[in-house]
Amino acid sequence: MITAYVRLEVRRTLRDAGFVISTIGVPVMMYLLFTNLGGGDDGAYKKAAMVGMAAYGALGAALSLGTGVAEDKSTGWLRQLRITPMTPRQVVAGRALTGSVVVLPAITGVLVAGGLANGVRMAAWQWGAVAVTLWLGSLPFTLLGLGNGYRLTAQTTGVVNVACNLGLAVVGGLWFPVVLFPDWLRTVSEFTPTNRFAELGVAVSEGTAPGAATLAVLLGWAALFGTYAAVSYRRSARTA
Repeated sequence: MITAYVRLEVRRTLRDAGFVISTIGVPVMMYLLFTNLGGGDDGAYKKAAMVGMAAYGALGAALSLGTGVAEDKSTGWLRQLRITPMTPRQVVAGRALTGSVVVLPAITGVLVAGGLANGVRMAAWQWGAVAVTLWLGSLPFTLLGLGNGYRLTAQTTGVVNVACNLGLAVVGGLWFPVVLFPDWLRTVSEFTPTNRFAELGVAVSEGTAPGAATLAVLLGWAALFGTYAAVSYRRSARTA
């Protein structure tokens, strides 16, 4: 049953033109724009920017899942799910699995643009490893989006998710290299999940393993956002 539920939610999400444009089209356009302004040909920058913008696409796709949850809550879909044989844990797990699927097109779109349009070159295994690493590393943001969706109204969720998306992307260094930041902001950035998320992909693209601090920060945020999602779901169950 949970497999059928995930297939249904994935189809619903990928049929949404707004989702496709905002989570695939926009990151690809921004990547190509940022890396080709001025006619520069810095291969290292184009590769690092590719990873950062793929992470940004995954961030947006993961958070958008929460907007869908909030809309389902307002239309009574979540109430209908509660009278099915599916347990609350299966419903939440199904939504999380949906998030893990819908982030893949966002990641793939930017990687394809990097390889075909910008001439980024990596070993075959690195392309796959970067995609898988970013895919797995997007889990904390899926949980954050779910928490927002279960706790907030549909309109408020949309606003909060946009704020989270832009704030985490900018402070985490997904748009601009953190070396351009002042010292205090660079220090703050090191503790954000987005900064460490991008570091996962950058490490793999350079043929190295992610550092222990990167993994620790991401796991800490995953635990925090996971708790937030669980508490928010229980609260929505009481108020629905």
